[in-house]
Amino acid sequence: MNKYRTHNCAELTKKNKGQSVILSGWINKKRDHGNLLFIDLRDNYGLTQCVIDKSNKYFKDLEKIQQRGQ
Repeated sequence: MNKYRTHNCAELTKKNKGQSVILSGWINKKRDHGNLLFIDLRDNYGLTQCVIDKSNKYFKDLEKIQQRGQ
């Protein structure tokens, strides 16, 4: 695709499980459940929910990111 994404949002399926993918878009909605972050990433093609566990090295950085328009 390009250097900023390997897939569009809403394009991923169970066939992609275990693969490393790059998505590009904006945060449509973010929910913090303490040990888990749920980020709904949106682009012009659709929506993908990303689940980030507290053990992820990017968790603290992602926790600080605000939703678009806030």
